[in-house]
Amino acid sequence: MKIVTIIGARPQFIKAAAVSRAIGRYNDQTSNSEHRTLNEVIIHTGQHYDEGMSAVFFRELEIPEPLYNIGIGSGPHGQQTGRMIEAIEKLLMTEKPDWVLVYGDTNSTLAGALAAAKLHIPVAHVEAGLRSFNRRMPEEINRVLTDHLSTLLFCPSQVAVDNLAAEGISSKRAPDSSPLTPQILVVGDVMADALQFAANKVDTNSDILNCLGLKPHHYLLATIHRAENTDNPERLGNIMSALSELAKREPVVLPLHPRTKKILTASHPSVLVSDSLLRIIEPVGYFDVIALARSSRVILTDSGGMQKEAYWLKVPCITLRDETEWVETVETGWNVLTGADEKKISNTAQNFTPPAEHPSLYGDGQAAKRVIDILVERTADMRK
Repeated sequence: MKIVTIIGARPQFIKAAAVSRAIGRYNDQTSNSEHRTLNEVIIHTGQHYDEGMSAVFFRELEIPEPLYNIGIGSGPHGQQTGRMIEAIEKLLMTEKPDWVLVYGDTNSTLAGALAAAKLHIPVAHVEAGLRSFNRRMPEEINRVLTDHLSTLLFCPSQVAVDNLAAEGISSKRAPDSSPLTPQILVVGDVMADALQFAANKVDTNSDILNCLGLKPHHYLLATIHRAENTDNPERLGNIMSALSELAKREPVVLPLHPRTKKILTASHPSVLVSDSLLRIIEPVGYFDVIALARSSRVILTDSGGMQKEAYWLKVPCITLRDETEWVETVETGWNVLTGADEKKISNTAQNFTPPAEHPSLYGDGQAAKRVIDILVERTADMRK
């Protein structure tokens, strides 16, 4: 059985690493049995391409080297996605996989799903069913379209299943003879698997707190990369003002996404040379991110992945957006939406006290194994 995995951006590297390790374990366990081994072919679109956003993750997370790196790079959404589709389609026609596996909500996700669907290759979408209900977000467009193109929809929660049902995607449809009939399954979140992997390695693979002179639980961690914030000068300015204000009281560490850095250089250059406790650093690897996250007092982010990591690490999270796909983290009281309201960001960060209760969310860290087991089972059914 051949699986083509499409990845291109930092969050996808983390998710794909967990599934690639599950493929390796499956092959180890079945090498002496009647079961066929799984052949994973990784296609890297090059959506994220520099050292701090790509190569370091392959090393740290033990991801197999991509067989293909098509090097698309950055560009306007339509141009970037179109170039990806063209390149991926050619490779799929060569590889002829049983499945195309896509992750999350990036342009790489949509390009992989579209290219596969046009060739009648079944698509498996990991992290299906998430919705912000904000169609101004390019990620929302990507995830909605990908879900409607997918055969296997791997959901992290029942909320995701309910979102799909509201759009008419349901496993309760009467079965037909098509091998592409959708199937929706709650498997949990593969990022929980990735975090468990990293937790066992952080202490021996990260010294970032010492390097930055940080005292555990006496600093804030911030990340900003979403277009809704970076492409809106007023929102970005308000967020940076809030971080600068907070940094007068305690260190604020901001690993700066290359795209955010480019925009800040043009629109708010003074922030980059601030002499406050706002510690702007280059992007860091996964182990360093987890080390910074787990020891921070509060996390401020517009990243979906970071919201979940904050929750699993039991660190209060402030989401710098007006909505989130991970609504369960808000409902528990461990995540607060502030948007780009400078005063609300500052007040929340200073006064955030999470509740004592911390319900388990998004699975048990075995999502990747479930994904592989279901792919194998569904493939067998399709071949009957």
